[in-house]
Amino acid sequence: MTTHYHSPEDLDRLSEYKELAGPEFQAFAKFDGSIGREGGAIDPLHRELIAVGVAISSQCPYCVQVHVTKAKKAGATKAQIAEASLVAAALGAGAAVTHGTMAFRIFDEADEA
Repeated sequence: MTTHYHSPEDLDRLSEYKELAGPEFQAFAKFDGSIGREGGAIDPLHRELIAVGVAISSQCPYCVQVHVTKAKKAGATKAQIAEASLVAAALGAGAAVTHGTMAFRIFDEADEA
């Protein structure tokens, strides 16, 4: 048994998806690969900065590594990575606050049940 949940070696197991769910994995890989595409309304640098923010918000260590590296290759600065990180943090905090208002409503409705 491992002593931690995230291990870079886990990525070596991606090929299992090809064996177990080939068509679905192929569709995912194509969709995921569209992040850095050229010619869209959002250029590759900004696509990667968005991906960095989402990776941080979803707390995917593999995604953080991949997209920070790709963002840097696309020309991102460390300051842009910092800002993308804090935009993600602010949205995460905002989501927690607005879910708190939902908790207030559920609390008030619990008396009615």
